[in-house]
Amino acid sequence: MTEAYRVGDELPPLEIPVTRTLIVAGAIASRDYQDVHHDAELAREKGSPDIFMNILTTNGLVGRYITDHFGSAAVLRKVAIRLGAPNYPGDVLRLTGQIVALEDVALGDVALEGENRALIEVAVTGGNRIGRHVTGKVTVAIPRAIPRAIPGAVTVAITEGGGA
Repeated sequence: MTEAYRVGDELPPLEIPVTRTLIVAGAIASRDYQDVHHDAELAREKGSPDIFMNILTTNGLVGRYITDHFGSAAVLRKVAIRLGAPNYPGDVLRLTGQIVALEDVALGDVALEGENRALIEVAVTGGNRIGRHVTGKVTVAIPRAIPRAIPGAVTVAITEGGGA
């Protein structure tokens, strides 16, 4: 399957239920043992209404959002995010994205293992019932399928059900 992408294209939203298990498992997986991510009583003692998600879990969910959309051949090149409102148990994190830049990478780029790829930069935001949880930009490398067929767009190969 191939897909043409242009600056301004929006990715479909992804809604992720924020459960207590997701928060605790994400903290454990990222070796973040701060009590505010797993002990509700201690979190309340520190002024939080409950445990809350750590930045590494959010980072992983943003990466999942991008790779779910662009497919298994997508390689995250850069993820730069900033947190805002906390994610508490019972929230729903709604991620959205918009393509803000496209760049072709010629054959022979050693960093991309000699493949003909397009670099796509996506502005990502994620909100919950409180407000904006995460903002940032993600750069992803995607294998190019064919030469540019549409002015201002790149055409990329999408594998395993990814794509718009």
